[in-house]
Amino acid sequence: MMTKDQLAVELKRIATTQISDITRAVKEGQKSIALNEVRDMAQRLNLLADAFCPKPAAAQAEPVDGAEAA
Repeated sequence: MMTKDQLAVELKRIATTQISDITRAVKEGQKSIALNEVRDMAQRLNLLADAFCPKPAAAQAEPVDGAEAA
């Protein structure tokens, strides 16, 4: 299990990297890339959250943002 300090370092790393990429894409007028970076950041944060505090199996089967399962 991660310590509080390890979690803080990982959150800062994810945020710094992704925000930098999002900012660059916005400044370059690349809206779709910026949106993809936001989605990527959300996915990384969700994976980190799951690793830190796993959800029960039934909760994982539900769509997150209204997306349907393929």
